[in-house]
Amino acid sequence: MAEHLQAVPGDGPDSELIARAQAYEAEAVSELYRRYADLIYRYIYYRVGDPTVAEDLLADVFLRALEGLPEYRERGRPFEAWLYSIAHNKVVDHFRRQRVRRSSPLHEGLAAEPGAEPQQQALQREAQRLAWGAVARLTDDQQQVVTLRFIAGYSIAEVAEQLGKTEGAIKALQSRALAALRKLLGDDRGR
Repeated sequence: MAEHLQAVPGDGPDSELIARAQAYEAEAVSELYRRYADLIYRYIYYRVGDPTVAEDLLADVFLRALEGLPEYRERGRPFEAWLYSIAHNKVVDHFRRQRVRRSSPLHEGLAAEPGAEPQQQALQREAQRLAWGAVARLTDDQQQVVTLRFIAGYSIAEVAEQLGKTEGAIKALQSRALAALRKLLGDDRGR
């Protein structure tokens, strides 16, 4: 039974830790949470735009991960990619339950610079509102790529690994997303 739960050593950087977590070793489970909670939270937050909802969904992600841990196998995709796919599904479920079109309020880190003139702050907020509104109109795949590339700061190779797609597919999604954003932002500014 213990052999069934063990990840194959050398499969990935977290293999030993995952094997210990699969045996429900509390310290290993805690360490996986410490390693990935901030990354997954940021991903969720940028998708839902509400810190309270993001925290709730983060808890759901790690609960689902803990429940699925005995069956988890690396199979060429890192543990982090598995967590991102759970997070993506939780975000999709959240919006399905809410029956609202996804919109992302501004992140505090994107707010106008302190000390900026009120007119400049208003212009920056409006530009950010338009940009996030345009991102919300992209397909789910395009939103994921934009979020992972430009918000989380991953390389094309890392995004491809996270999403289980080829680098070519990620480049194509990114290109289509950026073209759509240019068109949407150009259309929005003309109104």
